[in-house]
Amino acid sequence: MSTTFTAAVSHEEPWFVARCLEIEVASQGKTTDEALANLKEALELYFEDVPFPEDIEPLLIAKVEVSA
Repeated sequence: MSTTFTAAVSHEEPWFVARCLEIEVASQGKTTDEALANLKEALELYFEDVPFPEDIEPLLIAKVEVSA
């Protein structure tokens, strides 16, 4: 079974941190690609112990502007 998840990547010196938005799993790496590869591995390990979701609702990703 295969599902596509959404990841957000931020740069938190000296690491890039990749977070899955549907499942509370995160990982890090020295590059964006490494962080995403590590997140994929972390998700695969996570689903060894937790049932794989049958349905995942698509996410709406939007920017929100806030005035200071």
